[in-house]
Amino acid sequence: MGKIYIKTFGCQMNEYDSAKMVDILSAHADYTVTDDPAAADIMLFNTCSVREKAQEKVFHDLGRIKQYKQHNPQLIIGVGGCVASQEGAAIVKRAPYVDLVFGPQTLHRLPQMIAAKRQTGRSQVDISFPEIEKFDHLPPARVVGASAFVSIMEGCSKYCTFCVVPYTRGEEVSRPFADVLAEVAELALQGVREITLLGQNVNAYTAAIRIQSANSSGNPSISSSQDNAADLALLIEYIAEIPGIERIRFTTSHPKEFTQRLIDCFGQIPQLASHVHLPVQAGADSVLGAMKRGYTALEYKSIVRRLRVQRPDISITSDFIVGFPGETANDFEQTMRLITDIEFDASFSFVYSPRPGTPAAALVDATPHAIKLERLQRLQALNETHTHAFSAALVGSQQRVLVLPPLDLETIPETQLLIPLRGQTDHNRMVHFVGPRTRIHTIQTVTITRAQARTLHGELLDHHPQIATQQFHSTHQRTASP
Repeated sequence: MGKIYIKTFGCQMNEYDSAKMVDILSAHADYTVTDDPAAADIMLFNTCSVREKAQEKVFHDLGRIKQYKQHNPQLIIGVGGCVASQEGAAIVKRAPYVDLVFGPQTLHRLPQMIAAKRQTGRSQVDISFPEIEKFDHLPPARVVGASAFVSIMEGCSKYCTFCVVPYTRGEEVSRPFADVLAEVAELALQGVREITLLGQNVNAYTAAIRIQSANSSGNPSISSSQDNAADLALLIEYIAEIPGIERIRFTTSHPKEFTQRLIDCFGQIPQLASHVHLPVQAGADSVLGAMKRGYTALEYKSIVRRLRVQRPDISITSDFIVGFPGETANDFEQTMRLITDIEFDASFSFVYSPRPGTPAAALVDATPHAIKLERLQRLQALNETHTHAFSAALVGSQQRVLVLPPLDLETIPETQLLIPLRGQTDHNRMVHFVGPRTRIHTIQTVTITRAQARTLHGELLDHHPQIATQQFHSTHQRTASP
């Protein structure tokens, strides 16, 4: 039995890819995951190049693990992910003890790369973009627990001036509609209750499907069938019909393709969680234009307004880049006004850092770093007030939660009837409460009794899990107008 050590950086797509690496290797040999790098037979770094100095961070980590190779010459060291796509063979040149370099689209070739390394003794580099081939070669999904990620598309075709993703993950490619449904159905049979659909721009999903129209007798007519395109909204509608799936999430969305059909899903599909992560990046149209985002601040606010018509209690989270080249003091104040107008539930915000090879890296950046940091602190402080307010507003409400086991479950005696539990709400908040261990991995209803900024406390209601879904229309009161 071999052991795999994986260190994952970056987004949920990388988390999904790391899980698939384990599945792929385990399907070819008897491997288990270890948290101890010294015990590993295969050591993999799944990297991210979104943040500044990502490459140097990878080389720093590689330098630290060189000792393991010296103690165990048979150890296989691999570097995957976006930094691998950017650097390629340069990684091996700088760190000759690295055996494998592979991109997000070639992780399914890991067994063959390992075999070639062991046969030839030469490091293997494969950072090609074979489009959808990866999904065709992945083993069946294996999960532990009641939630699972399902990747429905890869890559990005937006080419924002600050972003490296199109260069490291390739153009947008969507998985076949039927393949996604088959994977979700298999996960549901394994006990999964919550599905998170993943993509760099998940709402850009599109896949050909076969539609059969009815003939005069009311039966499907094969001769009149035609090819149609399925979008994310249709995919969600179909997933909601799969028995056992009680909650659906998706991330990350792009405002440019957030359609009215998708917005309407929040008023029609109770399984769809009351949370959308919708990166805006800036509130000034001049900055959004320089970023090549493809929308204005007013258009962004229109999306949020229409979402709140369908689901007034929806949680909107976002991303912000502070100090993009050319951002003026007035531009930043427009971003602050946007935050005040929308009152985001939470956000991820960073000072702009140039990514090598992107158009923005060539722009003149005259704003002192100290001013950027001051702006970032102001922005984060404003967002934090809205985060606190959103949590406080949930006190007294009843929330659906996916019940998770406590982190120290193995230390709690089996005879203890009630144990400390935690659960994730539709709004992506964690709730702590007490209940029987039999509720773990089910969706229950909890009354919120106390709130902190990002954590809630509550009391479990002795409801059947389906009650929360049946009460959907009373829980999410509609409004007739924005």
